Amino acid sequence: MPSIPIDQAKQMISLYTSNKALILKEGYNLNILALSETFDRGDIDEILQQPDCVSFRIYYGMSSDLNIHAILVGVNSDGNDILNVEPPVIKEEGQRCPPFCKLDAGLNNP
Repeated sequence: MPSIPIDQAKQMISLYTSNKALILKEGYNLNILALSETFDRGDIDEILQQPDCVSFRIYYGMSSDLNIHAILVGVNSDGNDILNVEPPVIKEEGQRCPPFCKLDAGLNNP
């Protein structure tokens, strides 16, 4: 798939950020929805180096402190999650933004 232009990415991020309050039921802290998560390259490489791994899928889950987290798993050429290895390679230890980011840099900078 082709990359999207920076301006389009920034517009999409801005629209998400400005609508976070509308997404959540009243009473929820806006920070349960992260702006982004950063994953180490080693984690991504570990997923992609599995036999027949052609891509990875991002699920969204919630931790016990009610924060949304990205959960990454490899996908095989049949489009199925790769879960038949022991132990399965599933990554969730991304650094959430906020607080682990510069809010005025990169795609965070409107």
